Amino acid sequence: MPNDRKQIEFMISMLNAARGGDGQMAMEQLTEAQRVQLAETVLQITNMMPGGFFVYRASGGEELLYANKALLRLFNCETMAELREHTGNSFRGIVHPEDVDAVEKSIWEQIAKSQYDLDYVEYRIIQKGGEIRWVEDYGHFVHSEILGDVFCVFVGDATEKYQRRMEQLESISRERLRHLEVIEGLSMDYTSIFYVDLDNNHLQAYRIGPRIQGQFPNGRQSCAFEGFAEEYIASWVHPEDREAISRALDVAALREKLSREKYFHVNYRIMIGERVEYLRMQVVSVSEDGRTSQLIIGMRSVDDEIRKGMRQRETLEDALKRAGTAATMKETFLANMSHDMRTPLNAIMGFAALGRKHIDDTEKLDGYLAQIEASGGQLLQLINDVLDLSRVESGGGNVMEVPCNLLKIVEDIQFSALPRAMEKRQQLTTDVSELRHSAVCCDGTRLVNMMLRLVFNAVNFTPPGGKITITVKELEVAPQGFGKYQFIVADTGKGIEADFLTQLFEPFERERNTTQSGVPGTGLGLTIAKSIVDMMGGTIQVESTVGEGSCFTVTVMFRLQNGGETKEVRTVDITALEGRTVLVVEDNQLNLEIASALLEDMGFRTDAAENGLVAVEKVKASALEEYALILMDIQMPVMDGYQAAQAIRALPDPVKASIPIIAVSANTFEENMRKSMESGMNAHLPKPIDLEDLTQTIGAILESSL
Repeated sequence: MPNDRKQIEFMISMLNAARGGDGQMAMEQLTEAQRVQLAETVLQITNMMPGGFFVYRASGGEELLYANKALLRLFNCETMAELREHTGNSFRGIVHPEDVDAVEKSIWEQIAKSQYDLDYVEYRIIQKGGEIRWVEDYGHFVHSEILGDVFCVFVGDATEKYQRRMEQLESISRERLRHLEVIEGLSMDYTSIFYVDLDNNHLQAYRIGPRIQGQFPNGRQSCAFEGFAEEYIASWVHPEDREAISRALDVAALREKLSREKYFHVNYRIMIGERVEYLRMQVVSVSEDGRTSQLIIGMRSVDDEIRKGMRQRETLEDALKRAGTAATMKETFLANMSHDMRTPLNAIMGFAALGRKHIDDTEKLDGYLAQIEASGGQLLQLINDVLDLSRVESGGGNVMEVPCNLLKIVEDIQFSALPRAMEKRQQLTTDVSELRHSAVCCDGTRLVNMMLRLVFNAVNFTPPGGKITITVKELEVAPQGFGKYQFIVADTGKGIEADFLTQLFEPFERERNTTQSGVPGTGLGLTIAKSIVDMMGGTIQVESTVGEGSCFTVTVMFRLQNGGETKEVRTVDITALEGRTVLVVEDNQLNLEIASALLEDMGFRTDAAENGLVAVEKVKASALEEYALILMDIQMPVMDGYQAAQAIRALPDPVKASIPIIAVSANTFEENMRKSMESGMNAHLPKPIDLEDLTQTIGAILESSL
């Protein structure tokens, strides 16, 4: 194809621009024809190049000055005139319209950094005929007096290379997608999550936090990994932490660190105006080939955790400073415990001795037994308090969320507290007039536990003839599907000194010890009550006036059942089971006699099994519906209660496999109860067995089977 006149003239200009030294004299001595011949020779050389080469002006309309044949072929054009028409004879016409601005910005940014290096960009072109191809562009900016400002550019078709890269990334994405979905699902508190391929210097964003959004303009979700966070670090990260974050994101450092550890994290600070917020960057290797190449980077706020830790350290430091006081508190606690435990023990032993002495005097014996029962209950409460406190301090226990009825809970609280109040001739009333939705989901057992501690505290410190009021009200403001409730216990008791209110919920603290106040106890009740409120995510406040009384207010949020409709709570009569047989599984002979006696007084017949294996064999050999229910101890030799319950539930006979099983155990922590339920039992009762609890539990099981 003959070269057109414009191409030849441009090449002569190029040669003139490039002349210097002896070359200048040589060019001046050439005739016009020789200059044309030389230009055509150079054009032939450039046209023999396998890759595209073109020159365009750096200013104005970016006019195309020259293009070789390889560039024409790249655009499916036969002549330079055809290429000029197709591209509008400008560099902007060469680049795909959607890529123009980004390409030109990249080129000028690279020139600004170094005028001696080739700039490099990738972009799309549209061939004549409409096909889109990807090209690699290596250009250089040139300034001369003859040509002015121009770009000399070498281009090559990179479509296949780009497609292979995209296929590779797509393959990687598919391979990691399930893994990443799991990570994202488990990391909902992470504001930013990135997948990084170190081998390909590629970063894919799966979640982008607001402060790092600037790294991904125009909705992009991927970029080169190296240097991606420089702007974020400079703009947001606390000056003292910038170097640490930059080091942590260094490729060599990442490979070295993750070769030794599967994951690591770095805590750092960001500045939001004048406020400091603590963040954590978590880095996890997800490579499966033993190499450190693929990883996940997540960023989340740990501000609450860090500040809580700081507060805890401050508390610890304060506690260390008050070590002497703590030692005194411990001695006081042990003294109170010794006194408060020995008191009911002395009563039990003393009244037991009196009972033997007056065994034939029914009236006296009944009174002694009542005193033994009361003292035993007092001792059991002390033991439970200490165990509960130990549980709280070890961080044990979780709040359950099960359907409950607040009206029934208030009724249970009043029923449990009324006998103590009546003994002191106190007036105990309840007010639920401001309760609109009583059907909620909450941990009813813990709620009752917490409220009884507040109510018993009021009973203990309110004089005879005083008044105690339990109020449950529903506040107006609550999120959709939730109810915000206040549980208020008010009394007309002695009140609390103002300087003691700040210590009221501390462990082992009492305003006056047992001897001074005349009220037995370890000072743990309010501590445990507050811990339960904290576990429920609520708050507890107290107002008190000495000589007038105290008011404790607990505020909590519960999820409503089905919009919060109040359902009637039915009481079921267990007389329908009278005469039926209960299988008592118990390895302790004394406990077996007590349980059997209680059940027989309720109208049941009883059968006994000394361990879980015997119980399973008895159920297998029993006639259909021979056993109404099973009372199952947990800790037994040969086969424990959990294993026995599972074996019974696995029996092929559906009737025998569905016999109600009630666990009876001295282990009453939440995990013990949960394990009982998971083993197939219907309920879990604590030892010693409370007759009323046993009756209500049997009734509830019967109700659920109706």
